[in-house]
Amino acid sequence: MNEPLQTKHYLDLAARCAFRGLGNVEPNPMVGAVIVKNDQVIGIGHHTKFGHLHAEREALANCKAQGNDPQDATLYCTLEPCSHTGKQPPCTQAVIQAGIARVVIARKDPADVSCGGIQILQAAGIEVELTEISPNATHLSDPFIHRIKTGQPWVIAKWAQTLDGRIATRSGESQWISNPRCRSRVHRLRAKVDAIMVGVGTAIADDPMLTARDCRFVRKVAKRVILDTNARLDPNSKLIQSANQVPTIVCIADPAKFQSTDCSIVEAPIVDGRLDIRTVLTKLAAEHDITTLMVEAGPRVLGSLIEHDLINEAIVHLAPGVMADDQAKAVATGRDASKLIDMRRFDLVRSKQIDNDIELHYRKR
Repeated sequence: MNEPLQTKHYLDLAARCAFRGLGNVEPNPMVGAVIVKNDQVIGIGHHTKFGHLHAEREALANCKAQGNDPQDATLYCTLEPCSHTGKQPPCTQAVIQAGIARVVIARKDPADVSCGGIQILQAAGIEVELTEISPNATHLSDPFIHRIKTGQPWVIAKWAQTLDGRIATRSGESQWISNPRCRSRVHRLRAKVDAIMVGVGTAIADDPMLTARDCRFVRKVAKRVILDTNARLDPNSKLIQSANQVPTIVCIADPAKFQSTDCSIVEAPIVDGRLDIRTVLTKLAAEHDITTLMVEAGPRVLGSLIEHDLINEAIVHLAPGVMADDQAKAVATGRDASKLIDMRRFDLVRSKQIDNDIELHYRKR
């Protein structure tokens, strides 16, 4: 295996390992690390849980537990080793003390408090290479970096649609467009994100619980977020009635209109008849520590997010059916896109057939 392919192989491996931390490490990033010596993996690790050992120290511990010596080895890691003492001591210190000769990094750490690891390693005589040869490793920390740079959560929009782009009938019936296996995959994602957001229209029409069900592992109980500009949510709805059991956040223009004491409130101004979605997202990150936000909303909310270019990922379940009803609910509405240049474009990351449905996974271009 030539060196570039070898580098990609080991960074891909580190990324796959790191992904195991989804739902357990936030607001920290998912990070994976692989130690290689004489073309053999001698240690592997990932950040397993917020506050626990970082990936580099996990990999070094794994290396030593197997009786291997990391002296003069190469460390492949998905993110620049941290340089500060937080809940854990700096990873740069552990790498230097272990005698690692070379470190290959997929992405620099943009956080002011933890960056600078590359310079510290180089000053200690360690060869450092920064490479984007592994897209999996490079983009793994996107939610963490997005929050640092924008102050907003990473938004994952999820919807199920027909072949003609409809998410509900003209009366609002949407249960169920996608098949049971697709819905099961949605619940597994619910069990890993920080929060799930819907608009009040969806909350009224479906009266949902927005919880992860029938999952083997629920890594975290996602907060529930409802966009309720004018306090239309029924006090007897499942969301309000269970707010003392599942953290529930109501986003509203005038908090005085909302009476429930079990819900948290996010106040945001009204812009063009809707809550200012940018303010909502900023406050969800700052006040409620939300890094990954899954949106299961209707056309107006999705349209608002698209208008402001705030969707980072889209997971679409395409069902093999056609409504052919011009009054059936479209995926997103509310924009003026009179020219093709106004269309928001996404890149297809992967596709998967699930029984007769197709799961399409997109990322913001």
